[in-house]
Amino acid sequence: MTLDRAVMMFAGLMVLVSIALAHWVHPAWFWLTVFVGLNLIQASITGFCPAALLFKRLGVRTGMAFR
Repeated sequence: MTLDRAVMMFAGLMVLVSIALAHWVHPAWFWLTVFVGLNLIQASITGFCPAALLFKRLGVRTGMAFR
């Protein structure tokens, strides 16, 4: 698995988790979805992604987007 795929999978997982938490725990968990979306937009513009840095430190091989 490349870094790009790991970041996209992590973002998708966070969106699904936040929706589940908002449904079963409290609606304020939708703010996590907002944060993930804004972080994806920011990463697409600047090329900087904190999750990519974390996955890179964990040894995931780099893909095309986050070098």
